[in-house]
Parts: sequence; structure tokens; C-alpha cells
Amino acid sequence: MTRGRSRGDGAAGDRYDDPLTFPAAALMGEPPGSTREYDLHDVHVEPGDGLEVTEPVEGRVRLSRTNRGLLLSADLRTVLAAECARCLRAITVPVELDIDEEVLPSIDLQTGLPVALEEGEDPEVVRLNDHHELEMRPLVHEAISLAEPIAPLCEENCPGLCPECGERLTTEHHHEDAEIDPRLEALRSFAVDAEDETG
Repeated sequence: MTRGRSRGDGAAGDRYDDPLTFPAAALMGEPPGSTREYDLHDVHVEPGDGLEVTEPVEGRVRLSRTNRGLLLSADLRTVLAAECARCLRAITVPVELDIDEEVLPSIDLQTGLPVALEEGEDPEVVRLNDHHELEMRPLVHEAISLAEPIAPLCEENCPGLCPECGERLTTEHHHEDAEIDPRLEALRSFAVDAEDETG
């Protein structure tokens, strides 16, 4: 097993500007079962679609050689900016990103010719680029989008907003009794007998 840096393995890693792009030519030339592992630190991402990441992505990536290509397994984490579903306060939500994908070559390592799509093969399968590199950034963006919580809360028992004033409900939050229109004050002296009213 070879352990590499987040930018690749060996001296070749120095030419990669994107820490989420991994060289795979050497691994593709090795027998099934060979692996590479990469630790990711301080990787900045912008997933788009209205999502905002407040902390860099951290975690570990593992590439394993198979008889067809590579098996990608990544355990990552980051923090998303969000809004409490009840009180609408700005909050942050830690998320775990688990990525497991089969990765196939797009160029034959020996001939340099494009690899044809096999019958019945999923056209959306992840592929190495023309330089035998795994560009993982789109996969991380997709994983962040899937990890976005549907209704995040600032706290488990968030009380929400006051229906009268729209402020966040707290133990100190209250309203004085509303003043009654003087023209309706006389109604206070009337007793309502529901049985007589309906009789």
C-alpha cells in the first residue's frame, strides 16, 4: 500500500494545482488489489446551487485497483452554512461525505486510444480524464449537495417564531394584553349563555 499526499504521490504531485485531482496512471499499471491513500487537509470548495461551505474539506481518499479500473472510497467532512427551519437564524451544520464510486479509464493506458463504452454500461459512470487522472471535485460537490439537511435546527427544541411579532420565542418573550377598543368595552359586562343562545 502506498500512502500519498493530498496532491498526489511522489514528485508528480507537485504539478497538480487542484488537491482534488489525483494521478492514476501508475496505479492503473499495477495489478488488482493495489491501492493509494491520500489525506486531504484544508481543501476549499464552492459547491454552488446556493450552498455555502464555511470550513475546508478534510478527510481521506482511497483508490483501489480493480480488474476494470479503480474503486474510489472517500470519507470526508465539512461544515455548511444553513438557516434554522423554525426560527430562521443563520446556523452552521457539520456534514459527513461518503463517496464510493467505480472509476473507469477513458483512454487505454497501452494504446492511447479512447475506451469504448461496453454494451449495457452506465454512460454516467465516473471516468479518468485523458491524462489518466481522477478529477474528484465534481464528486465532492455532488456529495455536499446530497448531504444538505432538509430542515436543520439551531437546537433540538427550537421554539420557532412568535406568530404575532415574528421575533424568536424565548422564555423572556411575551406581549402585553392588547388594549380593547373603548367602543367595545361595554361588551365585557355581558354574560353569554350558550344554551339560551342556541335554544
